[in-house]
Amino acid sequence: MSCRTSPAARRIVALSLASAAIPLCAQEPAAPPPAAASASPVQPATGDAPPPAAPPPANVEGRQSYTAADFARFAPKNALDMLRNVPGFQIRADQSGARGLGQATDNVIVNGQRLASKSDDLFSQLARIPAASVVRIDIVDGATLSIPGLSGQAADVITRPDTFSGQFAWRGEARAHYAHPAYTDAELSVKGTLGRLEYTVALNNDVGRGAFGGPYRILDGDGSLREARDGRLWSDYDSPKASVQLKHNGAGGGVANLNASYQRAYEDSNETETRVPVGGAPRLRVRDGRFRSYEYEIGGDYQFPLLGGSLKLIALNRFDEGRFSEQVVTTVSGTDASGGRYAQMVQAGEVIGRAEFGWKSGGADWQLATEAAFNRLDKEASLFDLAPGGGFIEVPFPAGDGGVREKRYEASVSYSRPLSAKLSLQATLAGERSTISQTGPGGAVRTFLRPKGSVSIAWAPQKGLDISLKVQRAVGQLNFGDFLGRVFLDAENQNDSNFELVPDQAWNIDLAAKKDLGALGNTNLRLFYRGVTDFVDLVPLPGGGEGRGNIPSVERYGFEWTSTFTLEPLGFKGGRLDTNVILQKSSLKDPLTGNPRQLANLTTSFVDVGLRHDVPGTDWAWGAGFEMSERQPYYRLNEIGLDVEGPVFDAYFIEHKDVLGAIVRFDVINLANARHVNYRTIYTGLRGSSPVAFIEDRDQLIGPIFRLSVRGNF
Repeated sequence: MSCRTSPAARRIVALSLASAAIPLCAQEPAAPPPAAASASPVQPATGDAPPPAAPPPANVEGRQSYTAADFARFAPKNALDMLRNVPGFQIRADQSGARGLGQATDNVIVNGQRLASKSDDLFSQLARIPAASVVRIDIVDGATLSIPGLSGQAADVITRPDTFSGQFAWRGEARAHYAHPAYTDAELSVKGTLGRLEYTVALNNDVGRGAFGGPYRILDGDGSLREARDGRLWSDYDSPKASVQLKHNGAGGGVANLNASYQRAYEDSNETETRVPVGGAPRLRVRDGRFRSYEYEIGGDYQFPLLGGSLKLIALNRFDEGRFSEQVVTTVSGTDASGGRYAQMVQAGEVIGRAEFGWKSGGADWQLATEAAFNRLDKEASLFDLAPGGGFIEVPFPAGDGGVREKRYEASVSYSRPLSAKLSLQATLAGERSTISQTGPGGAVRTFLRPKGSVSIAWAPQKGLDISLKVQRAVGQLNFGDFLGRVFLDAENQNDSNFELVPDQAWNIDLAAKKDLGALGNTNLRLFYRGVTDFVDLVPLPGGGEGRGNIPSVERYGFEWTSTFTLEPLGFKGGRLDTNVILQKSSLKDPLTGNPRQLANLTTSFVDVGLRHDVPGTDWAWGAGFEMSERQPYYRLNEIGLDVEGPVFDAYFIEHKDVLGAIVRFDVINLANARHVNYRTIYTGLRGSSPVAFIEDRDQLIGPIFRLSVRGNF
């Protein structure tokens, strides 16, 4: 799926990205990854009194609870395994990289509490909760919970403490063409309880390997062949990380959490091509990329009873430094080499303080919250030309240097209550004040004061049918990197700096319905609308360049349909079919031509279908599926392009659920030959008013992908 970028790419381009327009891809990635990667119950401890036992399911209309027995056939090892098999439920995690904490955005909570860590994503934290520790999983409309921000289907994972448990996972990958094999994707974690202290310690390494290659063409404007090319691109990514989570349950009802993590990232890439112009001498072009980073985060919270309610104090400090370099050298026999080099170093930091006071009054849950977030980014960029005879000479690039500081304050009041046995309301009124100061050429200080808030209604008109509506006024956050210039040597273009950016604002509307189909499963339909003002995209800038800027108005609308169909009533014992379909459209006026078009790089259609068969009476399971997507082109001042992979990825697996107590699974992906496609049309001047200079027509091989994984507990 086109929206799944590599971790390194996300750090380089958007160290502090957020948007009021909720992204399509704020959900768990599907099985096939992008091919061109830039990849028995435990009893509580004795001694000191343990935390209270898990509460029974609340009597809330529309709530559906799942226990270990509901997942027995899947032999889950952790809470993530269980949630992945909840019928019709899609895990949605915040992937926007928004600064601050704000209200809840993930649709999964644990023991009635949101997970506040920013460095550990939702999927990693769920994977560290052993299945034996999960008492049950409650699926309920978020608007019925007293957690501001939640709406639509949400999962509450109810757990019990562990004396001690451990988990391990290893994943290996090999590809038939171009890519290097991966052997180091692994995780080891332990979780336990010492008196009133619960702890989780984890070591893991995220790995990505990707590649594509083969011949492609460069065409003249009339479609005739200008140049024949043949090449290969590979990218290797490793990111080791250590993390610790501590939770203390105080005797007076206070609960304290402490989270800390340290992570490094290493990514290397190479693209080597032979280029043969029609009637000309062959050329060799080599592009090398290198990315190194480290980041740390330490944060915690303390919740305690106060004045008949509960006060929660949250603090977080994080820092990230990334260094990226890219070098391109082209050689022709008998002549001097030509080329260039670009390098940048980015440092970003964030300090957050937040307070939430909640209380009950008149049958309603109230919450008053305040937050202060202080963010910073500093960037140094260098550009070099390869001189005749060798050696790189630095050329001025002042647009790439600078810094950004932000002081942001937010306050909100939230109100949640049942209006009847079948109807619940949640409303939030909030506002934020943000002061952004910039250093470097053209730097300025600007302050934005913006109101925001939401209203959510959950309705369960009859057993097995749940309907929810959420209307939200959202305020986006600017990506600090967008203020500064950036060079892309691989595509031979650049973004100029722009200090006139304005945060976007949006009206978001979501209408969702969940229907229980009884023995056949269930189905969920969500209709959505996003009306955004001051949307940030590539626009023409004063002086003739281009960079990130604001588009006055953008609309995006569509639906997502998620279903789980149990095939046993049809005679297929142990079979189930999971489907996810997203269709959406958008509209805006092109900032260069004024003509209507869709959002750049928008995935307008996405279909994911998976069949799983747990063979009755055995520990074997197998399955197959496919993922298909369609994407819109991107736009620059003198270029239109479509850079995609697919259009269809197919996948197959076989799994044994008890190999010395572990789950062993083998996957094969892309036997149907999904390709890497990059079709670029480059104009001699501004697109829409200039003739075509040349066309880059790539349709290159990815090839089959093979994966082996082992997961278990100890």
